[in-house]
Parts: sequence; C-alpha cells; structure tokens
Amino acid sequence: MSDLLTLTSLDAHYGDFQALYGLDLSVSEGEVIAIIGANGAGKTTLMRSISGLLKNRAEAVHYRGQPIGAMRADQVAALGIALVPEGRQLFPSLSVEENLLIGGKTGRKGPWSLGAVYDLFPILQERRTQASTSLSGGQQQMVAIGRALMANPDLILFDEISLGLAPVIIRQIYEALPGIVGQGMTAMIVEQDITKALSVSSRVYCLQEGRVALEGRTDDVTHDQITAAYFGVEA
Repeated sequence: MSDLLTLTSLDAHYGDFQALYGLDLSVSEGEVIAIIGANGAGKTTLMRSISGLLKNRAEAVHYRGQPIGAMRADQVAALGIALVPEGRQLFPSLSVEENLLIGGKTGRKGPWSLGAVYDLFPILQERRTQASTSLSGGQQQMVAIGRALMANPDLILFDEISLGLAPVIIRQIYEALPGIVGQGMTAMIVEQDITKALSVSSRVYCLQEGRVALEGRTDDVTHDQITAAYFGVEA
C-alpha cells in the first residue's frame, strides 16, 4: 500500500504553548488508524493540524505527495480530507438536512449522497427538518459524521468519536463504521475507549505529552505496552 498521508517532524503551537513535538506518522490508503492517548496528549491538535484548522510548515504534512501543512481548512477539504470534529460543531440555526448539505459543498464526486447517509443513519431522515441541536447527542454525532461523508473524502478524521455518548449509541456508530470504510475510505480514529479503537483499526499510535510514545500493528502491541505508552511509564 502507498502512503496517503505522511507527517514529518510535525510541531504544533497555540501561541507560546507547544502541543506537538516532532511527530512522524504515516497512513496508507485503505487503513484504519487508531490514535489514543490521555487527555492533553495532543490528539485533537493532531487532527486540527492535518485538517488545516491549525497551520504549520507546508512540508510537515504531505497528502498524496503534496505538501499541505500550510493550507487553509477549505483547501484541505477540497483535496479529500474531512474532519468529524470533537464536540460535533453543528450549525445550530440549520436543520439536520441543511447541515448535511454543507458537507457536499466541496463538489467532490463519490458514493456519499443524502440518500446514502440516510441509509446509514435512518433516524436522520426522520429528523431531517428538525434543528440539528434539538437532537440527542448521539444523533448529533451521526449528523457530524454524515456531514463529513457528504464531502466524499478519501481520508476521514474522527476526533473523539464516542465522547459523552451512551453505550448503545456508541455501539450503533461503531456498527456503522464498516459501511463507511468499506467504501475504500481511509480513516483515523481518535478515541478514549482503547478497546473500541483497537477493535476497528489495523495500526495504532499512542501519543503522550505531544510525542509518539508507541506505534505498531494492532495485533502486535500488548496491553502492557499500551499502558506504559499511555501513562508514560516503563513497560
């Protein structure tokens, strides 16, 4: 498999505060990568850096061989990268369907349309005329996922996919994932639930204080290695 995304010595700052330190990371086409780590490890900063919400050196992020680290978020989206952000960040004044349609503004062609999203999450078709923020947290997460899919990305970034959701909703969302990545899509999943993350991924990166503490194939890393990397202790 060829590398779809490559990060090389990626640093990230919020003003004087440095959140990421020299990250090296690669994602091949068709992979599902889990990104784990404690709160404050740099996971959301990583997603923001890839998606263009946090600008960097152009050469720090390559997508299909093109340097994109300094691009705006809309430019990155047009290339085929979509973010499902932490906290969902729906447009409260718009209906469910209007939020979904915004995702299609990139004009990219592909398998995802309103009909396809409604097939994936039938409850959204039932609620399509409601204000997006009137839905439950789990349904809002479905809207956020659907909005990203409407952009027909080649790489989809899930930031804290199950944060704050009831277990039954988390199960529903994870049950939908094979139908998403089964379309040939590549995915990166930031997740607090390590077991869930590992169950759907082929490789895992564990961040600890803004650095890669562990990287490996999901089937090869041990529980002790993950615990040591997660908490920054000796294995």
